[in-house]
Amino acid sequence: MALVNPLAPTVRTTLSPEVEAQVAHIRRSGELSPFACQNSQAIRRAAEHDEDTPLRPSYVRDAEKVLHMPAYNRLAGKTQVFSFRANDDLCRRGLHVQLVSRVARDIGSALGLNCDLIDAIALAHDIGHTPFGHAGERFLNAIYHERTGRWFFHNVQSVRVLDVLGGRNLSLQVLDGVICHNGEFEQQVLATSDLDGFEAFDRMVEGCWQQGDAAISHLRPMTLEGCAVRVADIIAYVGKDRQDAIRAGLCGEAAFDDGLGGAYNAWALSAFIADVVEHSVGKARLAMSEEAFAEMRRAKRENYEKIYGAAEVNGEFSPQIRESFAGMYLQVIDDLAAGREEAPVFRHHIRMIGEWLSHYGKAYDWQHDLELTAVDYLSSMTDDYFMAYATALNPQMSDVFPRYRHF
Repeated sequence: MALVNPLAPTVRTTLSPEVEAQVAHIRRSGELSPFACQNSQAIRRAAEHDEDTPLRPSYVRDAEKVLHMPAYNRLAGKTQVFSFRANDDLCRRGLHVQLVSRVARDIGSALGLNCDLIDAIALAHDIGHTPFGHAGERFLNAIYHERTGRWFFHNVQSVRVLDVLGGRNLSLQVLDGVICHNGEFEQQVLATSDLDGFEAFDRMVEGCWQQGDAAISHLRPMTLEGCAVRVADIIAYVGKDRQDAIRAGLCGEAAFDDGLGGAYNAWALSAFIADVVEHSVGKARLAMSEEAFAEMRRAKRENYEKIYGAAEVNGEFSPQIRESFAGMYLQVIDDLAAGREEAPVFRHHIRMIGEWLSHYGKAYDWQHDLELTAVDYLSSMTDDYFMAYATALNPQMSDVFPRYRHF
């Protein structure tokens, strides 16, 4: 029996017969929509490399490049929402990006979009995220902004990891989709931008560093594939985070206004994906119905009220972890300025990035901006690495960080 959300009773979890027939035709034909981004359209900084081939089309190459980056591997050790729980079944950021890819591919395949491009954007979209989720992002931004006047946001750092620190010649379409994913800025209608080259893209990235939210909140993807990832980001976490909150013991099944408890995730995946497809098939933009969009915003708002503000890193541990971010940042700046090559920032970060880039005839210009190098290092850390380093700098932090007890 299909789930019904009493707060959104008119939002269907299946397609109308007319749209279902259109989607069936799209899937049978295997042809891309005229609004899809073709592999031949990929724009790269080094155009003579990474040519589109039948064996490895452009965006297949990009997705594989992302998967083989050390920064992608580290996502398995980074918080999605819950940082301090002895529960291996809670979602980590490495699983989150896969869930986003799955949701976006469901939407994209029904609309005839390029699912290889969708996959590459989705897998890469959080690759520059900090340890401890959005709380860590806020803490790192606070010290960075205080010292430089510039802003740290994980989507902008993700582009830096992919484009600069990784040196992998990823396509503009993937980098654009990553910086525009904006899971915190939901929109009912998603239209594409007219971005057409790296010159304009680089100005856009610099504007994000300089202006923060003022620039980021106005970003629009250049492809429908990027739009699919953007809406999929919210769809993937709005119900999953609720399941994790219940699993972690933070909330009970009856704590949520719709009464669905953890089953909301199943309803949201079916309903929101169907709604996006229903209102987007054959069109040059993605859209949701007013009812579904209002429900998605309501559910997200309820998550903020009952989950995100109560998570450990936002609660009792918050002051200590904020201080650890600031103290670690200043220590790293001091080590860089003094050229202490035995320091962790050199041994665990600069040398590794340098070796990685040397394979592509490039170098890590870490000396050009020590503040940004510190950001590169801290944002690259897993939760466990951050806790180990923080404790090495201040042994008293061992009393703050939990010791996991499975038994």
